Amino acid sequence: MLWFRLILESFAFAWTAIVTNRLRTFLSLLGVMVGIFMITAVFAVVDSLEDGLKGTFNMLDDEVLFIQKWPWAFDEDYPWWKYVQRREVSLGDAELLEERLTQAKKVVFQAKTQLALESQNSRMDGVGIVAASEGYEDVISLDIAEGRYFSPMEEAGGRAVAIVGHDVAVELTGDPKAIGKFIEAKGQRLEIVGVFAQQGTSVINEGFDRAAIIPAKFGHRVMDFDFGTSIMVKPKDGVSTAELSDEIVQHFRSVRRLRPREEDDFSINQIDMLTSILDNIFAQVEYGGWFIGIFAILVGCFSIANIMFVSVRERTKIIGVQKAIGAKSSFIMLQFLFEAIALCVIGALVALLTIQLIVLILNQVDIGFVLNVHFSRIAIALAVAVTSGLVAGLAPAKRAAQMEPVDAMRSNG
Repeated sequence: MLWFRLILESFAFAWTAIVTNRLRTFLSLLGVMVGIFMITAVFAVVDSLEDGLKGTFNMLDDEVLFIQKWPWAFDEDYPWWKYVQRREVSLGDAELLEERLTQAKKVVFQAKTQLALESQNSRMDGVGIVAASEGYEDVISLDIAEGRYFSPMEEAGGRAVAIVGHDVAVELTGDPKAIGKFIEAKGQRLEIVGVFAQQGTSVINEGFDRAAIIPAKFGHRVMDFDFGTSIMVKPKDGVSTAELSDEIVQHFRSVRRLRPREEDDFSINQIDMLTSILDNIFAQVEYGGWFIGIFAILVGCFSIANIMFVSVRERTKIIGVQKAIGAKSSFIMLQFLFEAIALCVIGALVALLTIQLIVLILNQVDIGFVLNVHFSRIAIALAVAVTSGLVAGLAPAKRAAQMEPVDAMRSNG
């Protein structure tokens, strides 16, 4: 009961100080508010970007391995001059590899490019085109809202069919369903057999809204397979990626006819490589946010300490009376510590409410990705505020606790 009353009295003192000396208190809390605002704002942006980027990888199975010309590793010693001389993987490579692998569930070839698509009097530039072989829908999560995926005969025969994104269907045909309608790519006429569900574009990616998938055996008619090709390999159930990777190296070297002493002219990549790079990048950005925020919080701590020293001087006689009627030094010390913490928590709450208001406004405006403030970040901000209050209030509280009752009551402060 005593602790509860102590907390209530401390918050009451803090609130009285805020109401009585609004300008002084506001200037004192400004550093804490700015610091918490900066740290939380950086966290919100970083977390939202990270969620958006990693969300784009959700369509891929974590176990899928990518055989490509370029490795997914970007450090200071990246020997790009060596990798640029490598050959791109081909559809033929994928077919030969599939025949030899025993631990793979699916082996899929894909090539990517950008083309202009046309339909009657409409034209759409910069459409992402994916030429994919059989089994693509088993390694990539596709959300087809209308129509269907390619049939085995369409894939094997390289038929002129396409699955298009929502924006492609609307802009070229005026129909969000568009099944059975035709589009053209480099003079080749394709029938639309499927339309992807609308995903919405963002600063992170455009999803499949401005994209189209065509059979790989048709793809060579409209695009060159000399850039952006890859072979995706999904392991069988119970097979680890390490085991599958070893088997791929063994057989793909044979497919490429490499001599025993020759280096691999291909790389085996996995989604984990990209996510680890992203984790490192976002960690560095977070450190920057902490660096800026900590300086602002330190300034706020000095301000809070100053206002607490003023509060101790103004309440010297009250402290003397409390001690005279039996209040312990620990009680006096905790009283001022709670007051300092209350001031910092109030500043943090103002900063967090401001952040939340900005987030709501920006999400209404649609800046290209959804901003979120995770609960864990709010907890961190409040923990920083409490710590700041303890640090800022320790010296003033100690000074108040060490006062002699008689001297305090005689004081003119």
